[in-house]
Amino acid sequence: MADEIVSPIRRGAHDIALERDRVRRRRVYRMSAVLFAVQAYVIITAFMNRPLVPPLPTIDPLILVPVLFFAALLLLLVATQLGSARSPHVVYRPEQVDVRLDDVIGIDPVKEDVRRSIDLFQTHRQFAEQMGGTPRRGLLFEGLPGTGKTMTAKAMAAEAGVPFLFVSATSFQSMYYGATAKKIRAYFKALRKAARTEGGAIGFIEEIDAIAIRRGGLSSAATAVSPFDAFPVPRTVTNAVISEGTGGVVNELLVQMQSFDEPTPSDKFVNWFLARANLFLPAHRQLKQRKPGKAPILLIAATNRADSLDPALLRPGRFDRRLTFSTPDAGGRRALVDHFLARRSTDVELDDVVVRDRIAAATNGWTPVMIEHLLDEALVNALRRGSLTMSYADVEHARITEMVGIGQPVRYTHAEQVLIATHEAGHAVTAWLAAPNRTLEVLTIIRRGDALGLLAHTDCEEVWTHSHYDLRALVQIAMGGWVAEELFFGQTSTGPAGDLASATRTAAQMVGAAGMTGSLISFAATPHDLVSAVLSDTQARAQLEAVLDEARSTVRRLLSRHRHLVEALRDALLERHELLGSEITDVLEAAALAQQQMLEHEEHEKSAAVAAGAAAQAAVAAAERLRVA
Repeated sequence: MADEIVSPIRRGAHDIALERDRVRRRRVYRMSAVLFAVQAYVIITAFMNRPLVPPLPTIDPLILVPVLFFAALLLLLVATQLGSARSPHVVYRPEQVDVRLDDVIGIDPVKEDVRRSIDLFQTHRQFAEQMGGTPRRGLLFEGLPGTGKTMTAKAMAAEAGVPFLFVSATSFQSMYYGATAKKIRAYFKALRKAARTEGGAIGFIEEIDAIAIRRGGLSSAATAVSPFDAFPVPRTVTNAVISEGTGGVVNELLVQMQSFDEPTPSDKFVNWFLARANLFLPAHRQLKQRKPGKAPILLIAATNRADSLDPALLRPGRFDRRLTFSTPDAGGRRALVDHFLARRSTDVELDDVVVRDRIAAATNGWTPVMIEHLLDEALVNALRRGSLTMSYADVEHARITEMVGIGQPVRYTHAEQVLIATHEAGHAVTAWLAAPNRTLEVLTIIRRGDALGLLAHTDCEEVWTHSHYDLRALVQIAMGGWVAEELFFGQTSTGPAGDLASATRTAAQMVGAAGMTGSLISFAATPHDLVSAVLSDTQARAQLEAVLDEARSTVRRLLSRHRHLVEALRDALLERHELLGSEITDVLEAAALAQQQMLEHEEHEKSAAVAAGAAAQAAVAAAERLRVA
């Protein structure tokens, strides 16, 4: 059954190649006719003893110079008009595109739909004539910048073997009224011509929201009022971009997206004569006019603001399919890491599967371009330390730089350095104890941006939802620095201000949006900010205070019992200033092991002391019995 479904596509997979061959034969026939006519003219003039080029008439220079001058001015005027209406696109031949769909990694769900679109494009004739369907004419790629929209469009043109007409929507804009619409018409004319010449063509408009913004109405005038006018008078804004861009450009784009099957100039010329001839013929002898051929065109547009596009563009028949390019998941990021590292010089440690999995997990929410840039920055770090291969430490330093900025050399006082190290150690110890499902990535007291120090942590696995336990742990981690300062110094500084704000936002989500504290009222349904809505409600504010107070009490009990962990991590930060990944847990595990061994040693000594005391008492009792006896 599967073969019965796939075989029609395979049989029609050469529609574009057949169309290109048919157009090539027509081109050869036309060229042969032209050469035959020229050869006939040369033979005839030779038999008649006439020159091939007739002699030019003699013209008085006094007449020739003014004529040439005005002809040059006219040519300059025409060239200016034609230049302002010229299509700004760039044509890439299939052999010029060095990317294929196999090079597009991390967006597997989108790739499947893209492959189906290519199959439909390549079998457009069979799909329309034999199956009666309407081929896809437009695809809208929406998603964050750097998710592979342009790269996928180029790969589609290369896979289909057709020209790729790339244009940026901003290049259509012009300061002259009407020039934007002319450029759009010229682009679609070039697209139709390329499709008929090459058997198919793919057009790509980058950032289409620049010319296809939602129309706001018919009014194109604004009221300009001077403070000195006694009677304000509306004044029309004559900016060509505003008056043309709000309606005229979108209307032109809508019309052109329906013009893919417009008759060619030769068809129009022939049909004009046939229409005039039919005026003299009876109804049963009317001559049939040429029908416009269906040009195999696929128009692709990319945007990261699809919600701002005009709704008329998004209906079927214009953009038939909307493909959302989201950030890759864990599997996609893992494939991207393998793909990018295969082209770069790396140390042996980056060949380890666990290390690559760690990089993929640490780049949750990153786009393919961001991951590629991360590895390039890691190479820069390797070059700075005098190596030609990058290590995992280079990748981690590059990632932290991308996340929070470049480290700034700040000279802390000794007391301030101890305070910051204790604060960050409190965060890390709380995270290690209260949230074992989170990975500690970076712990530093080096200033980056506005942060004097920071703890970077993330989920051990990629998750899309968080439980009550997870959010409560996040609040506790945010409280860790505040509690550590209070325990070790008896007072707190201004450092935990950002932590308290973060804890308040997380607790507000628990109280006012997720229904985790007893109330089922969602403040997210109100038009106000969630935190403001929760704080303005008396009952919700009390629940918020209870969540924060409970988290502080829990963290105080944790850190009071594990002061040795905070001290060990604080001393490691004072010595090395920055700990990455396993370096953090190594310090904590070593401190925990040392504390356990010390407790066991104390327990052993205590047991030995108790045993010695018992033996002494037994000896005294035995001596007493002997004396009495």
